[in-house]
Amino acid sequence: MTMDSVESQIAEWRAYVAKAPAVDGRDVDELEVHLRDRITDLTEAGLSPDEAFLVAVKRMGDLDALSREFAREHSGRLWKQLVLSGETEQPRTSSGWFEAFGFALAAGVVMQGARLAAGFPEEESMWLFRNLGLFVLPFLAGYFARRRRLDMRGWALTAAPFLFLALVINLYPYRVASHTEILVALHLPVVLWFAVAYPYMSGTIRSHERRMDFVRFTGEWVIYYVLIALGGGVLMALTALILEPIDPNLGERVIEWVLPSGATGAVIVAAWLVESKQHVVENMAPVLTMLFTPLFAVMLTVSAVTYAVSGAAGAFDRELLSVFDALMVVVLGLVLYAISARDPSRPARLMDRIQLIAVASALVLDVMVLGAMVARIGDLGFTPNRVAALGLNLVLLVNLAGAAWLSIRFLRGQVGFHHLERWQTSYLLIFALWTATVVTLLPPIFAFQ
Repeated sequence: MTMDSVESQIAEWRAYVAKAPAVDGRDVDELEVHLRDRITDLTEAGLSPDEAFLVAVKRMGDLDALSREFAREHSGRLWKQLVLSGETEQPRTSSGWFEAFGFALAAGVVMQGARLAAGFPEEESMWLFRNLGLFVLPFLAGYFARRRRLDMRGWALTAAPFLFLALVINLYPYRVASHTEILVALHLPVVLWFAVAYPYMSGTIRSHERRMDFVRFTGEWVIYYVLIALGGGVLMALTALILEPIDPNLGERVIEWVLPSGATGAVIVAAWLVESKQHVVENMAPVLTMLFTPLFAVMLTVSAVTYAVSGAAGAFDRELLSVFDALMVVVLGLVLYAISARDPSRPARLMDRIQLIAVASALVLDVMVLGAMVARIGDLGFTPNRVAALGLNLVLLVNLAGAAWLSIRFLRGQVGFHHLERWQTSYLLIFALWTATVVTLLPPIFAFQ
């Protein structure tokens, strides 16, 4: 067994350990460090990599002093119940709901204050639109920083990107009807979401496994937020109908007050639901990916073949290019969520082949879109919107090409699935850097047009 194969075995072991409901990603990181240290010691002692892995895993499974020490540091968890049998147990008294509610309430109040200051919806306010992410996501980052019990240095590093971006985007002298200001407003929430990853991962941003945990959290958060939004939409509609006999405009005024705060607070509530009900969503994730991956694969394949055969790709207009950009982002999100929901220890299956078809079709469409973009830039020149779209498609092109290549090698048995995981988790940095570039560098490059 080579060291590459040992990495696959470690990925399988990690996936198995992470299934325990009382063990979070940071705990698994600590255990993995100990496992790797044992493997290194055993290898240096003369054992082969496969022998070292088996012996190390066996020793990790024994209830030794290390396991007991680890359990004592995490009082109130199921881990302690399993390891410290017969010892006094202090039950966990809080699910963290009041903590989450406090951050959600604070975010809702700030959003409401910003709305009133901007005069929305009576007046259109680019200032409000531009700063939407800053009214919400710092509270989500604070929630995770407190939940992960970060020290003062961790809190400072958590706050730094939010403070920096708040100063930058509000000090820029945007022109009237500025395209760069709209780009900033659209990309800033994405940049801030990447900033939330730091407290979520307890500062262990170099860990590929913790990055994949954040990808998994993002997918699960989207599921819960959509469910909350659907329920809230029904509630608002019923409220408007009930209040209509009293005053036809009363329901609309109630919605104007409740919707901004509710939508803001739901960001933190959805995060709390993912944290506290994670095992429920883990059952949903494979079902969702199994349902939507084939549908997207068929849709993308038909689209790619149709545009290639008909030659209509050269006639892409601005609106259609925007639709395809959004589609590529959705496909990327689906691929990432499918990877995060997959057990890396399983061999290649039919769903992996279907996912490869989806990625390959998206890659073909991305090449067509890039060709149309280059042609438009050649005819009309560079603008902020075209540069942002071109950069996004180039970033997606490299990501999809790498994912397709590694998927082919995985299906052939040449590499382990963890190579595909590492590619995607490493590439998250590229996405973060590009969105940060659009927010901070693109406006001054184009003179805030």
